[in-house]
Amino acid sequence: MRDIIKLTIAAAAAIAAVGGAATTVSAQAPRIIVVSHGQANDPFWSVVKNGVVAGAKDTGVTVDYRAPETFDMVAMSQLIDAAVNQKPSGLVVSIPDASALGPSIKKAVAAGIPVISMNSGSDVSKSLGALLHVGQDEETAGKAAGEKLKEMGGKVALCVNQEVGNVALDLRCKGFTEGFGGKVTVLPVSNEPAEGRAKVKAALAANADVDTILALGAGTAGEPSLAAVKDSGKVGKINVATFDLSPDFLKAVAAGEAAFAIDQQQFLQGYLPVVFLANYAKYGLIPASNVASGPNLITKDKATQVVQLSAKGIR
Repeated sequence: MRDIIKLTIAAAAAIAAVGGAATTVSAQAPRIIVVSHGQANDPFWSVVKNGVVAGAKDTGVTVDYRAPETFDMVAMSQLIDAAVNQKPSGLVVSIPDASALGPSIKKAVAAGIPVISMNSGSDVSKSLGALLHVGQDEETAGKAAGEKLKEMGGKVALCVNQEVGNVALDLRCKGFTEGFGGKVTVLPVSNEPAEGRAKVKAALAANADVDTILALGAGTAGEPSLAAVKDSGKVGKINVATFDLSPDFLKAVAAGEAAFAIDQQQFLQGYLPVVFLANYAKYGLIPASNVASGPNLITKDKATQVVQLSAKGIR
């Protein structure tokens, strides 16, 4: 009987020890903080956030997603500083303005926090100390769009920029101008669709020679640009293309009302940095170079296939 009691006590102690070890592992589970410049009313960033959430779920890490309410580099740098003070296992940042955000990112690196940049900042990521960048080269993507729209007969274009001051978007217009070869006017708008629609309509009324529009965001600039073209009675006369995807813009591409959309697969921009940092924290594993998530041109033949995934917040 005494032997049985001793075995029972020993077994209970072993179970308790295992439970204690599990608790310790759980307490040490990696915590990753994501700080983006994405605004709440921009559907593009909801897809990025969906990728972040999926990455956290698939790797079993804790992730906090943070962003300023407006395109505000001071507020964003403060969010990065606050993240550094919390000493996470990893930090993911977008870099729309390296001069404004660089000092905060360097603080994170100096504090020994692994950093991965995503979406914007591919040209400065390495110099700021980030391990790698997940995104597309914006100037190259803009050039590809310009070459395609030139091939479609374009000679006079608008580059509709909904986030003036975002270096990544400026690079898109720069690349577009180079690839297009014709006359390009940059038209600043805001993230408010009604304002963008009105400004594009006014620009078309002021210059009847415009035959091409490249918008820099599907929901915030692409759809308003399409609406302005319809308001102006010029559907079929003006080629409209956009960076990024939205269900309604993709439907317009499928219907032949828009030329194409440029897919940078922003779901991966949220998902992959979380997965990479989780594996880096657990095993010291990290890709050796940047990961290009785009660009991919979604034309009429591809648009219908992508609509459903876009509606689900994945494309």
